Amino acid sequence: MVSSIWTIALFLLGAVQGKEICYSQLGCFSDAEPWGGTVIRPLKVLPWSPEKIGTRFLLYTNENPNTFQNLLLSDPSTVEASNFQIDRKTRFIIHGFIDKGDESWLLDMCKNMFEVEEVNCICVDWKKGSQTTYTQAASNVRVVGTQVAQMIDMLSTNYNYSLSQVHLIGHSLGAHVAGEAGSRTPGLGRITGLDPVEASFQGTSEEVRLDPSDATFVDVIHTDAAPLIPSLGFGSSQLMGHLDFFPNGGEEMPGCKKNALSQIVDLDGIWSGTRDFVACNHLRSYKYYSDSILHPDGFTAFPCTTYKSFESNKCFPCPDEGCPQMGHYADRFAGRTSETQQKFFLNTGDSSDFARWRYGVSVTMSGKMVTGQVKVSLYGSKGNTHQFDIFRGLITPGSTHSNEFDAKLDVGTIEKVKLLWNNHVINPTFPKVGASKITVQKGDEKTMYSFCSQDTVKENVLLTLMPC
Repeated sequence: MVSSIWTIALFLLGAVQGKEICYSQLGCFSDAEPWGGTVIRPLKVLPWSPEKIGTRFLLYTNENPNTFQNLLLSDPSTVEASNFQIDRKTRFIIHGFIDKGDESWLLDMCKNMFEVEEVNCICVDWKKGSQTTYTQAASNVRVVGTQVAQMIDMLSTNYNYSLSQVHLIGHSLGAHVAGEAGSRTPGLGRITGLDPVEASFQGTSEEVRLDPSDATFVDVIHTDAAPLIPSLGFGSSQLMGHLDFFPNGGEEMPGCKKNALSQIVDLDGIWSGTRDFVACNHLRSYKYYSDSILHPDGFTAFPCTTYKSFESNKCFPCPDEGCPQMGHYADRFAGRTSETQQKFFLNTGDSSDFARWRYGVSVTMSGKMVTGQVKVSLYGSKGNTHQFDIFRGLITPGSTHSNEFDAKLDVGTIEKVKLLWNNHVINPTFPKVGASKITVQKGDEKTMYSFCSQDTVKENVLLTLMPC
């Protein structure tokens, strides 16, 4: 009994005192609360030294899109000698746990940026600090975040570079690296958190994790927000930005389950295959972001209380203040953020291109009363959609049925609508059904487009409605 009391006393003493480690230029790091000895962070782990982590800053630009230039914190002349341009935005991409800065997805993201803008794209490689035990990697986040803040400070001090032009994009643990860097850089322009990791961060105080105070604008994409136990969700469900996006509800991404086994035998090798198998939902966040760069209006996200409400068609169309785009162009909505954190929902495709365009369709029926299903396809200046289900059940003339769907393309100006009905029941009277009016609305527009017809058709015969 006495020994157990001493054990508790020593533990409490350690919790109060805590250890501290100091690194020249970076400052000191403690393992006391809130960094350790708490319910969420029971283990006390100090971050490794910058030498052991070996963080590298790999600069790609429009002028050198395939080979990086290494920027050294210890040698500002490496910036001078590089293709870094002061009149461009600078976007840092920061990988997460067990990942590395020269992994193909970071460069692919840079290359997508080069298609739409002139930019300094810096991939932050801290693989030595991330490829260790999770608890140690989570602690190393603080040193890497401090180094990112130092690189930003060097650009600001030596080149009078504007902090508002800096955008940190962090995946997994990298989202919290970005948060650490942002908390040390007042006036930082933007942080994008790509599925910020849950373990050791969700529910902690703001100084430990990514939060809205870390930059002027913080946007977050949640793709693996199911609880870690028992669902093995790696990402956080906690709101951590001014705008938090939950594509497909934020927990199960389309294409992850059915592609899981095929990913394992992928030519990219066992590691990336296994990675996609284990963490497919978690990795989707950076794949969505990368696709969003090339589709400025393909990730319209709707404010809504829950995904269930969104799926029940209760959050369409966009409100008067509009809808943000999830991903690269979310900052176009920055001026419309509020003090309260906001949740947004949308659906994506199950493989790249992930972009989708949401339409609301309302059909007023005509013709005979029958039981069956009604489908509609849209034809526009940029192409046409496939047929989407609008209604199944008793079709009565004069009744109106509505539904929303996510199309693979923006059809442009809608020129006509085609309706198809069937019930797969042999009916010797060959009933005819039609639609007197169909209205269509695109999610991010207020305009309603109306199409009319006085005709009726037999089962499985297309009826074309023209503008009215």
